[in-house]
Amino acid sequence: AVPSVYANGEQLHIGRGDLGVLLQKLEDRFGSELSDSQETVEREYDVVVLGGGPAGTSAAIYSARKGLKVALVAGRIGGQVKDTVGIENLISVPKTTGAQLADDLRKHLYNYPVEVFDNRKIDTVELAGKQKRIHVKGGEVFLSPAVIIATGANWRKLNVNDEAKYIGHGVHFCPHCDGPFYKGRHVAVVGGGNSGVEAAIDLAGICSKVTLLEFGEALRADTVLQEKIGSLPNVEVFTMSQTTGVLGNGENVTSLRVKDRNTDQEREIAVDGVFVQIGLAANSDPFRDHLPLNARKEIEVDAFCRTSVPGVYAAGDVTNVPFKQIIIAMGEGAKAALSAFDDRVRGVI
Repeated sequence: AVPSVYANGEQLHIGRGDLGVLLQKLEDRFGSELSDSQETVEREYDVVVLGGGPAGTSAAIYSARKGLKVALVAGRIGGQVKDTVGIENLISVPKTTGAQLADDLRKHLYNYPVEVFDNRKIDTVELAGKQKRIHVKGGEVFLSPAVIIATGANWRKLNVNDEAKYIGHGVHFCPHCDGPFYKGRHVAVVGGGNSGVEAAIDLAGICSKVTLLEFGEALRADTVLQEKIGSLPNVEVFTMSQTTGVLGNGENVTSLRVKDRNTDQEREIAVDGVFVQIGLAANSDPFRDHLPLNARKEIEVDAFCRTSVPGVYAAGDVTNVPFKQIIIAMGEGAKAALSAFDDRVRGVI
């Protein structure tokens, strides 16, 4: 069974999660405020890293190895990695899982004197001036002359009719979290890149049928993945297919409305659930009024992971660096930490 959590009779969360996730969802739903007796807590460091994924963890470790006082502030250690099933392209590690890699990142962090503050959500930031200030919900403020932003990205949504209404009720973004709920049933996967094809392959072992919908003329996944999905008898693939609506009975998803981009004709495909795998959206909102963003709302950085503000660096999927890969994010995190240390030595920050 897939666990569900309700608050005041309304579904708050479905699938795998931890206490930090549930507390954050409660705060997002009902709000929070400081009590009259609760004081703002200020914490000062040489470097503050925002984000606990591969880029953030790498940045924190490299900074700590320089003998600096480092804080890592994140929603969860592992970040988006925790939503990945199999990982087979992390060089020197032939095969691992997202959950295992997240655990390994935490273990590696604890080998160094990095102060980890997880289950935190950034509220506001002050990046001008010598001393940067990062405010998180709950009243904490982190101060540092060097801030490394590695907040990663989140699943991109379809933005079609009733998608939001049925999130958690047939619309999902994490196949290995919610896939078991659809054992023996028919599901759709939207997206023909690596994540979409991997999701379809994973779900094919659970579901009676999987329908994969790709917007473009051909699948964009790696050849080995396309060969694998082509060998599965319970997977059907439709290209040039645009998902235009999510349909349901008021409680659960019952079908998808799909337009054939060759003919502009629309049809309905009866499904029990849909897994959206159309890429990631950068988690850059807290910084949008402080740093230049590109058209994809990614933070713009130079070859050294420096932003336009002295003392502020960014690394990983939240930036405009091409190719969103774990191994690239790790390298970018290390680069950002080294750039911050170099600027510190030279008196830039």
